[in-house]
Amino acid sequence: MQVPAPFEYARATSVDHAIALLERLGDEARVVAGGHSLLPMMKLRLANPEYLVDINDLHDELGYVAVEEREVRIGAMTRHRELLENDELNAVFPIFRDAERVIADVPVRNRGTLGGALCQADPSEDLSSVCTTLDARCVIRGSAGERVVSMDDFHRGPYQTAVGQAEVLTEVRIPVREPGSSAYTKVDRRAGDWAVVAVGAAVWLDGEVIADARVGLAAVGPNTTGIPEISEALRGRRPDEEAWRVAGEIAARSCTPVTDGRGTEDYKRHLADELTRRTLRTAARRVAEQVGR
Repeated sequence: MQVPAPFEYARATSVDHAIALLERLGDEARVVAGGHSLLPMMKLRLANPEYLVDINDLHDELGYVAVEEREVRIGAMTRHRELLENDELNAVFPIFRDAERVIADVPVRNRGTLGGALCQADPSEDLSSVCTTLDARCVIRGSAGERVVSMDDFHRGPYQTAVGQAEVLTEVRIPVREPGSSAYTKVDRRAGDWAVVAVGAAVWLDGEVIADARVGLAAVGPNTTGIPEISEALRGRRPDEEAWRVAGEIAARSCTPVTDGRGTEDYKRHLADELTRRTLRTAARRVAEQVGR
């Protein structure tokens, strides 16, 4: 039976308490929220922290979704299930419900958190792709105060983020722009598995042309990947099949997949192309439906 190496345990009662514990315990301390990413790594001895700081009691402080006119704010302790079931959030950003429906299984969605998913920084992580697509910003708090970083700056490499040793991710902020909508899809080997390739897309229209578009890919490089070239190529174009073809071709050549047990490099590039077309098509259709109501 796989078991973690011995560790000591502390339970934080507030964000400030968690930060104080991390400062006192030093580099060998790790935060645990849902635990569905960290604990399996500990069982495999891929992670061996000497201390775990449990922040589950912070759900009342950091478990919220606030949909405002120009911004959506989501607390880092918001559970997957809460994102899936929040109708107000999904009316603005349907990409969340698309993604949450294909994340793991019910027990994981009941316990796993947005902050835990982002801080794990797995290259195949679904919500990292969603937040990259939506141009989210991450609020990080330490004893010296708060700082806000973009998703491009938040992920610094596989399993590496901008969150310092004695800091906590507290909130994700997403700008609201209208008329716009979003979509997410992925191919996996079996239901709830990590993606072979996953793609999120968001489209904003100005009359009959694309005002802006963003695409975020997962499982095709060292981090979830935003592709500015797609945004540049689609602005000012009509939202039609030719635009989606151009975007798909850019996605296929811009990503950096590797051949592994989930598929070959060529297969993953093909999926990046096809899924980019599908998600952009769906996002644009949702905008049109929104405008037509």
